[in-house]
Amino acid sequence: MQVTETLSEGLKRELKIVVPATELDSRLSARLEEMKGQVQLKGFRPGKVPVAHLRRIYGKSAMAEIVQNVLNETARKTLEERGERAAMQPSFDLPEDEAEAGDVLAGKKDLAYTMTYEVLPKFTLGDFRGIKVDRPVAEVTDEEVDTQVKQLANDSSEFQPKEGAAESGDRLTISYVGKIDGEPFEGGADENGLVQIGTGRFIPGFEDQLIGATVGEERVLNVTFPEEYGAKQLAGKAATFDVVVKEISAPVATTVDDEWAKKFGIESLEKLRETIREQMQGQLGQATRTKVKRQLLDALDERHTFELPPTMVEQEFQNVWNQVTQDLERAGRTFADEDTTEEAAKADYRKIAERRVRLGLVLSEIGEQANIQVTDEEVQRALVERIRQFPGQEKQVYDFYRENPEALASLRAPIFEEKVVDYLLELADVTDKTVTREELMKEDEDDAKA
Repeated sequence: MQVTETLSEGLKRELKIVVPATELDSRLSARLEEMKGQVQLKGFRPGKVPVAHLRRIYGKSAMAEIVQNVLNETARKTLEERGERAAMQPSFDLPEDEAEAGDVLAGKKDLAYTMTYEVLPKFTLGDFRGIKVDRPVAEVTDEEVDTQVKQLANDSSEFQPKEGAAESGDRLTISYVGKIDGEPFEGGADENGLVQIGTGRFIPGFEDQLIGATVGEERVLNVTFPEEYGAKQLAGKAATFDVVVKEISAPVATTVDDEWAKKFGIESLEKLRETIREQMQGQLGQATRTKVKRQLLDALDERHTFELPPTMVEQEFQNVWNQVTQDLERAGRTFADEDTTEEAAKADYRKIAERRVRLGLVLSEIGEQANIQVTDEEVQRALVERIRQFPGQEKQVYDFYRENPEALASLRAPIFEEKVVDYLLELADVTDKTVTREELMKEDEDDAKA
């Protein structure tokens, strides 16, 4: 095999590789000898098929398989010998001429092709020890737990049909048709809609206009969709709803005690409160983790500047951009609605893609130097959690990950990243800062918008 470098520009590499026809033919002969004892052809006893006959029948298909193996083996061996790590799977430019390709598959001509790839950049890690981090910490108060218990009691209330006019807290079964400028709009109708007055789950003003309604009554409700409403075609627009009240039910007072708690599979009200507190504290802890991680990543980003593999950046950008455009399409919005242009948005998201790739390489290098490992058991747990997200399709999901190494690697990557973050936190200069729940969660909202 002959390897000649034809391009070395930045992180880009191009190699001209020639594999002698004699080597290919040798591999083909060995493969045909293996097949000799496996194939069964009419007129021949098992294991007695002449190799020459096998070559005529299976030669080209076997050689195609050999060529693919040679490409993979040569790529791996060449990178090892050159001491390089490819940023992504190398690409191969094979002979396009049909006659030439046919000669290669027939074992009559050397296999000459071009291998193109980008190498991972070599860089020196900046000083990541002692990064200063302010860790916002919020504690769940008794009042917040009380509010959650009250909300849970309200959500689990039973309702009984009542006579008379609807009041705040009552649940109504209604049929309705929404209209804009007198014309019904898509998704604005329901024959058996449920609405509980006072929950604020419908368009502002919708529930309040049902107070005083009685069974069988028809009402026309006048509302205005919020400016930030998800469906662009409705946002900010005035609408009417033709409503018919079909049933009115009043909530049955809930006694919040140990017996009520047992409805949720918990032995007592005290244990239920503890469970709620733990869940709320877990949410706050996750928000704290997000804030701390963001500070660490910002600090790492500031400390590192190096050339990035263009293909990695482009792939990451496409992933981000596809998500952005899909979200806008689902919401019925445009870039103009976001006070930007497509060109400006692309520039911003490309910077985000570059940051992600850069930080990914930095975290990988830190983890490698610290010998941080992800165990098979950890990946298996992540796979189980993933499978649970697709009830009824467990086997298909399991088979997909088992048969796709790249998909399995996508489960390993976030585990590795979180382990590196934990390692960095052990070395960081962390100062706890007590904040309220509102302050902590507002920061999360601001980050999400950013």
